Amino acid sequence: MLLSRLARVSQEVAAASARSRKIDLLAGLFREAEADDVPVVIPYLAGRLPQGRIGVGWKVLSRPVAPAAEPSLTVREVDALLTALGEVSGPGSQAERARLVGELLGASTEDEQRFLSGLLTGEVRQGALDAVAVEGLARATGAPPDGVRRAVMLAGSLQSVAEALLADGPGALERFRLTVGRPVLPMLAHSASSVAEAVEKLGACAVEEKLDGIRVQVHRDGDTVRVHTRTLDDITSRLPEVTAAARGLRGDRFILDGEVISFGEDGRPRSFQETAGRVGSRVDVTTAAREVPVSPVFFDALSVDGRDLLDLPFTERHAELARLVPEPMRVRRTLVSGPGDLGAAEGFLAETLERGHEGVVAKGLDAPYSAGRRGASWLKVKPVHTLDLVVLAAEWGHGRRTGKLSNLHLGARTADGGFAMLGKTFKGLTDTMLAWQTERLRELAVDESGHVVTVRPELVVEIAYDGLQRSTRYPAGVALRFARVIRYREDKHPEEADTVEALLAAHPGVRP
Repeated sequence: MLLSRLARVSQEVAAASARSRKIDLLAGLFREAEADDVPVVIPYLAGRLPQGRIGVGWKVLSRPVAPAAEPSLTVREVDALLTALGEVSGPGSQAERARLVGELLGASTEDEQRFLSGLLTGEVRQGALDAVAVEGLARATGAPPDGVRRAVMLAGSLQSVAEALLADGPGALERFRLTVGRPVLPMLAHSASSVAEAVEKLGACAVEEKLDGIRVQVHRDGDTVRVHTRTLDDITSRLPEVTAAARGLRGDRFILDGEVISFGEDGRPRSFQETAGRVGSRVDVTTAAREVPVSPVFFDALSVDGRDLLDLPFTERHAELARLVPEPMRVRRTLVSGPGDLGAAEGFLAETLERGHEGVVAKGLDAPYSAGRRGASWLKVKPVHTLDLVVLAAEWGHGRRTGKLSNLHLGARTADGGFAMLGKTFKGLTDTMLAWQTERLRELAVDESGHVVTVRPELVVEIAYDGLQRSTRYPAGVALRFARVIRYREDKHPEEADTVEALLAAHPGVRP
């Protein structure tokens, strides 16, 4: 498949507002694709490189290269070139990367250059989400959408299902079954603004603690234990205490869903960053486990004794979980009969926050496990933190945001009267806000010479965020987690923005 075809579909998907139109576009693309194209096409549609980061930034991409007159590059040729580019290292590597990027862009048309630049900088956001791609793949191959959706859930990968379907047709779906040892995509939760809203929607439900840890899926088959993250990475070797805990349970063949979290000596959870750092540590695991031990906390059972539990109601799955896992290793919960029992749910939330956790998840008692999807039967509730910050700069967007200032650099006031950057975000911006902020920020610009437009620190924006973490990247030593824009506050002056000191005081467990 030519890269030009993929780039054009990506642009058309970005411009399409109707879901049905996006599905039609993707179905047409999949009909033309060969099975060998899929390992490249699927990640590119999602705005990802199969190779991950390859050391190419805006400094290299900003050098103008005359585009090719006609398209000639295939997606597999581009993938091979980027693989070679990612392997460049040692003395002179920067110059060699620049040379290879120049060759790639010189062989690309103007549209292809635009697509590749967005892909290399992580700015391809055309809305080709997996759920839409699943529908397009089903339509292209004549397979039932529900069957494709379930196969993706069980395979943990749209890519592997697409390869099988394009190679062998709908009959390939029979290969994808729940198997101990092969991770599946986890079920995710939607958000609710309050416990009252969650209980009103679900009726009778379980309200469970929402732990600020790392999601894990634990598979045991006899003495063999595998531990996977929510992105299906195998982290077994990093968490020997989780392996030991799984081997100590009653059953010897199961798949359990839960989190790992680190607790301090006072029994309160350590910061997310400490847990994440421990889980991410690959060197000297023994020392890491001694300094930051983690504990598994389980909340669901997907398979027990070779029996697939996915389609069973949550009540029955939890009964199987309780049979296998002792109470100290299960997430705390309370059962709520419905809106008339709201006091119990709100009391449990208050208790959970007091214990240092980030909120609760309300779960419908009759709901099956909808792996790989944000099911309406799981609703998370957690306090929303907000800050009034000042825009320090913004980055030009790509894809559907081409020509618009998008990614905002956010700053809080410092004791000396300046501003310290706390992170970036493009989340929460509507098309109307993008158009408005592009015009307004250009009025405030002091430097428009590159990809980043630096502005006078005058525009205040209200930001919601989920928490704070230590960071060596920013001058205050901390960064916001999951920041998103709520609204602009033109009624406020920059001297009314929140301070770094106030932010740190609100998060006493996080220190630079």
